[in-house]
Amino acid sequence: MGLLSEGNPLSWEETKKLVDHVREHGINQFIHLYHRLKDRQGDILKWGDEVEYIIVKFDDEQKVARVSLKAKDLLAKLNEKELADPNGVKSLWRPEYGAYMIEGTPGKPFGGLMAHFNLVEANMRYRREEVTELLASDECVMSITNFPRLGAPNFTYPVHQPRPEDPISSARSLYFPDEAIFPGHPRFKTLTRNIRMRRGEKVSIKLKVFKDVNTKLPVEGAPPGEPDVVLLDAMGFGMGCCCLQLTFQACNITEARRLYDQLAPLCPIMLALTAASPVYRGYLTESDCRWNVISSSVDCRTEEERGLVPLNENKFRIAKSRYDSIDSYLSPEGAKYNDVKLTYDEDVYKRLIEGGIDHLLAQHVAHLFIRDTVSLFSEKVHQNDEEDTDHFENIQSTNWQTMRFKPPPPNSSIGWRVEFRPCEAQISDFENAAIVCFVVLLTRVILSYQLNFLTPISKVDENMQTAQKRDACRKEKFWFRKSSKSTEQRAACVQINGTSTNTNGSSTATDPIPLFNGTGKLNGHGNGLNGNANNNNSSSNANGSHIHNGGTDSDQTDTDDEETELFQLLTINEIFNGKPGVFPGLVPLIRSYLQSMEVDTDTHCTIEQYLRFIQKRAAGDLITTATWIREQVLNHPDYKKDSVVSDRINYDLLKSIQRIQEGKHVEPALLGQGNHSKTKDFIPPALQKQLAKTGCCEDK
Repeated sequence: MGLLSEGNPLSWEETKKLVDHVREHGINQFIHLYHRLKDRQGDILKWGDEVEYIIVKFDDEQKVARVSLKAKDLLAKLNEKELADPNGVKSLWRPEYGAYMIEGTPGKPFGGLMAHFNLVEANMRYRREEVTELLASDECVMSITNFPRLGAPNFTYPVHQPRPEDPISSARSLYFPDEAIFPGHPRFKTLTRNIRMRRGEKVSIKLKVFKDVNTKLPVEGAPPGEPDVVLLDAMGFGMGCCCLQLTFQACNITEARRLYDQLAPLCPIMLALTAASPVYRGYLTESDCRWNVISSSVDCRTEEERGLVPLNENKFRIAKSRYDSIDSYLSPEGAKYNDVKLTYDEDVYKRLIEGGIDHLLAQHVAHLFIRDTVSLFSEKVHQNDEEDTDHFENIQSTNWQTMRFKPPPPNSSIGWRVEFRPCEAQISDFENAAIVCFVVLLTRVILSYQLNFLTPISKVDENMQTAQKRDACRKEKFWFRKSSKSTEQRAACVQINGTSTNTNGSSTATDPIPLFNGTGKLNGHGNGLNGNANNNNSSSNANGSHIHNGGTDSDQTDTDDEETELFQLLTINEIFNGKPGVFPGLVPLIRSYLQSMEVDTDTHCTIEQYLRFIQKRAAGDLITTATWIREQVLNHPDYKKDSVVSDRINYDLLKSIQRIQEGKHVEPALLGQGNHSKTKDFIPPALQKQLAKTGCCEDK
């Protein structure tokens, strides 16, 4: 959820008076932080996942399922291990927006060994078991993106009613009671109230209902003139959803900016592949994903900023919510694909430039800072800008975009990082682990083969909307960059030349970029042909721009045929599995990379299981969670072809999900005939020395 400062929250009226103070000091803090850490080099690859969970309580007698509002008590028990032994725990637990939600991460980040890929699923399984041990027999922890009847009558346990007319209510929602907001930290209710008050009205989330033969129009609560709209009116409908996120540590700022840019066009692609949320407030909708729901749920823009009335009190017309896809690339090679005019604060931009920040990063930060703070604590108002970063993080952490560029925290061993944020939570640990490992491997392939996925921001925006359509994974096409001959040549050469690895999992000079960042390359970029460093005449500025013999960018990305670069509409199947003459496919590129890596047998088996699963889902042989949920509803004997997901349908759906995640039922449409990875809780002893040598067990 972002920064969780401790203290006494200010009211919106108090916060409003301090927005310029936070903005000014946040920028000063970033400038100081940047100059302290811009030359930091050689951080090794560390990465980790975040899985968000919903606690569900079943009433087996009445055949009703509700969300259980016990996250605060659960977290108190789950955190006991961390408090007793911070460095020895296998999992970390944090609050999320909902009083029925918790977030789990590995106790330590995974690192640079191939064998780490075999730990992910086992760690996820451990997390699920750890929570399950604390639940009653009629409760279940579920990694589902959205509780289907969130906002429907009596959806919580204990049952609470919304209070839309109560002046002290944070949400003032017709459907979502304040008791469903996590009560253990003031940030969540403060954000809810302040976003509503800054906007000048409740948030308005509109989803088209799935029209079946007996669908009753207007839908209950539909806005005037929009009879087919399922209306959601509270932050909880979006931030009460769950997701699957990943964070990667780069070897330096240049590599972090490159990964940020290269992964951004893949965000809508992964959103479509992981689509898992077609039901809202008990109605089947035309959307398969949570993204626009969350975007609207925290949309604090005023009518002026939304362009509904002329600007008067506000400075900017702002095209998007503060939760949306990225608006600009950060690396020099990405600059020309910033084809959508970027709104940013000119004064902030000027201050950043004067402070020694380069243009691309300055406009990115200045764009983030067009937003006001919407959560401020009295104890955090006055800070030391040379040492503290809370004001910067206050704005940074409430810009929830598909990618997040994350500077190192002050006085920390943590390096420059990027966060990958689009994926929806999947039902089983196997699926979630497969998605995580796939994306991490893709980052290694991007760096090793110097792949270029850069796509105009306007087309990425278009893809984000396409990704959320019903069954987009099988039915829609997405703008994607054709691979050039240089890409295929580099991949082929790595296959031929990159075959020499040590038995301990480390790589020799003839390898592609190994999993250990900062090895055999300059500033995080390998040559991609033989693993040698880039041209010895090259140098790199701290701002991420590369200079070669005093000339232009020397990063060997797909720059051939630049004047005639083509972006084609491809299916998800073609993007993942390849289209002859257009793109080799993400999965084949990963397989090519793996051929040159030393991988132990169990890890190889596990990764292969994951890749097969990804291939089959992309090909349509396996369906997305969203499509499966739709089919479960449409084929339920109680379904009246009226778009309504009743209590009984919801109960049976969640019971089926429980059986799947516990391994008691194999669902062929989702998982084929079952997937049995070789995941383990530990690294094989033979690799323990390498683990210690590379520092992969260092604390976060």
